[in-house]
Amino acid sequence: ELRSRIFKALVGIIIGCVIVAFFTNEILAELLRPAVSSNVELQNIEPFGQAFLKIKVVFIGGSVLAFPWLVWQVWGFIAPGLYAHERSWARKITFFTTVCFLIGIAFSYFLLIPSMMSYMSVVADPNIKDSIAISYYFSFFTNMLLAGGLIFELPMITWVLARVGMLNPQLMITYRRHSIVGILVVAAVITPSPDPVNQLMVAIPLYILYEISAVLARFAYAKRNQV
Repeated sequence: ELRSRIFKALVGIIIGCVIVAFFTNEILAELLRPAVSSNVELQNIEPFGQAFLKIKVVFIGGSVLAFPWLVWQVWGFIAPGLYAHERSWARKITFFTTVCFLIGIAFSYFLLIPSMMSYMSVVADPNIKDSIAISYYFSFFTNMLLAGGLIFELPMITWVLARVGMLNPQLMITYRRHSIVGILVVAAVITPSPDPVNQLMVAIPLYILYEISAVLARFAYAKRNQV
């Protein structure tokens, strides 16, 4: 079963990569837009660097496109070990997990990354020219997108853990102050820029997600006790 699920997941990624390959130039233009808008110069300093860049775009874009299919395969593998009422979650979990992940990516792309790039251009000395290697820029970009996607999965992860009885929602309320400190630390680690504005741009949504997660956990835990 595991081998079959892995094979199906890989087939899904390959199909996603093939689809993305037809739009590589358009996707790459969108990825470069935050840097271009902030007048940051990007340069290639590696042999075949641009060719490898497009390969990375195809692979990562294909993986994102296949994300719902990958989640479905994970749940398909876990489902046989769950009770009947727990297996009914699969479709809902797949849908909402995908939505949360895409919202997180959109948050990073439309708000977080442009804010960081603008900050870099604002604090730049006019006598110093910012020239960033495209490989570093792409790593930064994809890390921010991935971080945003994973952060916004917090409500779904919390709901699942509470639903199966692994998380007591009372703990989230009791340790709220500790969680706020943890959120500030996570925000500081995720954002490479030292300015507090960008760190708060991560910390505030993360705290809101924490409160939403606490509410969802309460409902999920209560519903579990009713089963």
